[in-house]
Amino acid sequence: MAGKLNNLMVPRLGVGNHSDGDGLYLRVIGASRTWAFRYQRQGKTHWLSLGRVADFTLAEARQKARDCRRKLHDGVDVAAERKAARVAPPPGMTFGQVATDYIEAFKAGWKPKQAGLWRTSLDQHAVALLKRPVAAVSVHDVMAVLDPIWRTKNETASKVRGRIEAILTYARAKELRHGDNPAEWRGRLKALLPDRSDVQKVVHHAALAWQDVPATMAALNASQGTAAACVAFLILTATRSAEARGTQWSEIDMANATWTIPAERMKSGKEHRVPLAAAALAILAVRQSSRRLGAGLVFEGGVKERPLSDVGLSKALHTAAGRSGVTVHGCRSSFRDWCSEIAAVPSEIAEAALAHTNPDKTERAYARSDLFEKRRELMADWAAHCANPIRADAEKTKEAE
Repeated sequence: MAGKLNNLMVPRLGVGNHSDGDGLYLRVIGASRTWAFRYQRQGKTHWLSLGRVADFTLAEARQKARDCRRKLHDGVDVAAERKAARVAPPPGMTFGQVATDYIEAFKAGWKPKQAGLWRTSLDQHAVALLKRPVAAVSVHDVMAVLDPIWRTKNETASKVRGRIEAILTYARAKELRHGDNPAEWRGRLKALLPDRSDVQKVVHHAALAWQDVPATMAALNASQGTAAACVAFLILTATRSAEARGTQWSEIDMANATWTIPAERMKSGKEHRVPLAAAALAILAVRQSSRRLGAGLVFEGGVKERPLSDVGLSKALHTAAGRSGVTVHGCRSSFRDWCSEIAAVPSEIAEAALAHTNPDKTERAYARSDLFEKRRELMADWAAHCANPIRADAEKTKEAE
């Protein structure tokens, strides 16, 4: 009887061949889940792959099996037909050429620098692979790229692996190669390379203790420099260096105390609204009073229409903090620690203030509010803390006791 499987069973069934009826099977071998069509021809049993579960739904697999049964009824050997239909890849098509085509095809949806980063990483770490015929790229070729850097430059190696996998998947879709993807992690490279967590040391950005932020803010506010003003603004808004340095006057709504950072300037690729506390508005008011006619940048660097450098912000922070062992990005951690230890706000509000993306797709689909008004209250409280070194000293003393 056909229709024995359903969509809930497909991802849950264990290892084995699970019949849906009429020749269609779900085959589970280790981490691999594929659809297959089983049929008899000239007294022999044949298995014909119908694709991965990740690529075809149960309904689509049933349609594929139905097409196979019709062809068999008409006397067509479906396995032989598929073999004959395979077209040899164009001669001379290298992995490097396909990589160029892939980047060209997808760069319109990427951030401005992303295409260059793809090209640079492949040029630096996959020189030999770029010259290989794409149809002939094997797991040995991929390992030759990854093995030398996997343990020492793991973050880079992981990105390179993902890019090779994407390009080879593209090549297969274009019928430039056949067979499995040798750059896949699960069921392939996972058995040959140690997990990232085993070789990659997590290095957190050195951060100011939240108790030290008020004194640092006082020093920043006492400075007359543009970089110091930018760092102070960054701290009050809990934003990233590039976001603060690139602030445009067109993004600022002084009347509604709101800064709207466009999607193309955000790490997440999504527009982010930032509620501006009175202290942040005061910094902007000072900047506006000395604004160069026609200037678009709020924190313009030494060169016209060029933002401050990240190094400039670091120097301003080190001077204000009185030490060099802290980072600008670490100021976000200072804010996050304060949220947990003092403000005691729900995690989702603190994470929204930091413009962090919820890793859970289901939760992300339902959490459509940016919690803006709640964040406005939070940022006002944070600004009050940043302006009160006496209270911060008392809290630090209390903790020490």
